[in-house]
Amino acid sequence: MCGRYAASARPDELVEQFEVEQDHTRDPARSILKSPQSPPPGQPDWNMAPSKQAPVVLTRRPRGADDAAPTRQLRLLTWGLVPAWAKDPRTGLRMINARAESVLGKGAFAKAALSRRCIVPADGWYEWQASPTARDAKGKPHKQPFYVHRADGAGIAFAGLYEFWRDRSVPDGEPDAWLTTFTIITTGAEPGLDRIHDRQPLVLDRPQWERWLDPDEHDPDVVRRLLEPAPPGRFEAYPIGRAVGSTSANGSSLLERVGPDELEGVIDPTTGEVVGG
Repeated sequence: MCGRYAASARPDELVEQFEVEQDHTRDPARSILKSPQSPPPGQPDWNMAPSKQAPVVLTRRPRGADDAAPTRQLRLLTWGLVPAWAKDPRTGLRMINARAESVLGKGAFAKAALSRRCIVPADGWYEWQASPTARDAKGKPHKQPFYVHRADGAGIAFAGLYEFWRDRSVPDGEPDAWLTTFTIITTGAEPGLDRIHDRQPLVLDRPQWERWLDPDEHDPDVVRRLLEPAPPGRFEAYPIGRAVGSTSANGSSLLERVGPDELEGVIDPTTGEVVGG
């Protein structure tokens, strides 16, 4: 799964990277958080967590203008997909990820998979590896956080879906009448990364972006091909400190590698060897 990721690029950088035509990250957008988001939405965030608002790339036509050309946009959406039929926005906490293998047939995601696809920009993501040898004080497997990023240093484009939810308790025209949310699609982990976790986000390469974002591409077979995992070898992973486990922790220091002397029963994803006992 993908439950935490780093996204340090600012909107102007994402506009250039993803050839965005309209930057809407300063538009009012409903949040479901009880306290102000920290860092604020649209600012570099090295510990993006569910329920936060995050920059997302999507392509849409202006509302009520079906004959207008669709435009590529950058918007702030809430992580955790809330289907249009949901009674409560808290439903999104159970839908931060969608499995590539079943997304076209699952009620909560099927319509969005055919018409509301998006890209979630990131630097990399975090995953926790359960140790086969080390145990904590309660006898549970020791968990070591890893940071996974592209080996070529390029930014990451997670395949995602987005959805609109109408709050019927809010009058028409109010900014909070609509909540726009997203989910990140996951697939089976490639060799090496599967030593950390059995799932990983589905990462799109640049040649796939236009077709994935095309709101007029409704062919299930085309979408299914885009959901196929890419050949392995694009990513590197290394162990990091435990601070990332707290959603209040932030900053580039979260990405700092920890040495072998700080590890306990950790499997090296490259060699498969157990490090630190």
